[in-house]
Amino acid sequence: MNHVNLIGKISSAPKVVMLTNGKKIAQFSMSTQETYLDAAGNVKKRNQWHRISAWGNWVHVLEELGEKGLHLAIEGKLVSRFYKSQNGDRKLITEVEVNDLVVL
Repeated sequence: MNHVNLIGKISSAPKVVMLTNGKKIAQFSMSTQETYLDAAGNVKKRNQWHRISAWGNWVHVLEELGEKGLHLAIEGKLVSRFYKSQNGDRKLITEVEVNDLVVL
């Protein structure tokens, strides 16, 4: 099963791109925060950043409401793909593809 649930904040305004097939994709980063105890029993916080992509109606929602700092709950799946960088190197990217989202 490939299932991801995240609750966090948009850390960069969504970038909407029109693809050659006429479809739009919204891409942005999202930060989540973990709280844990270190070996000495001190409370620590750690941020994680996630690449997010959204298709279909979610693009319209993110165009209207998406801004840095917006709190979201996202349900989706992990997707990995390769692309070529500007200098021709093959790069791997993994991102969360949105199935559902809730503005908090």
